[in-house]
Amino acid sequence: MAQLSYKARRRWSLVILLIGLPLYIVVAVTLVNWISGFETFGGRLPLWLELIVYVGLGFLWMLPCKAVFLGVGKEDPDSPKAD
Repeated sequence: MAQLSYKARRRWSLVILLIGLPLYIVVAVTLVNWISGFETFGGRLPLWLELIVYVGLGFLWMLPCKAVFLGVGKEDPDSPKAD
């Protein structure tokens, strides 16, 4: 698999943050509401379990995107150095 350039990683990080993350939040909330819909939990998950699920889902989105975000906040390594 080819490495993405610095500019490509910056662009993809913006796409992920502006489009992908809001979509992921909608999916995560829908998933928790779907799980809460089962009568086993009496209509809603206990607060502590809901918190654990949201924290887990909050970390889960980062795993596949880690390579895109690495080094994006630093100076472009491909740019010519100013002396």
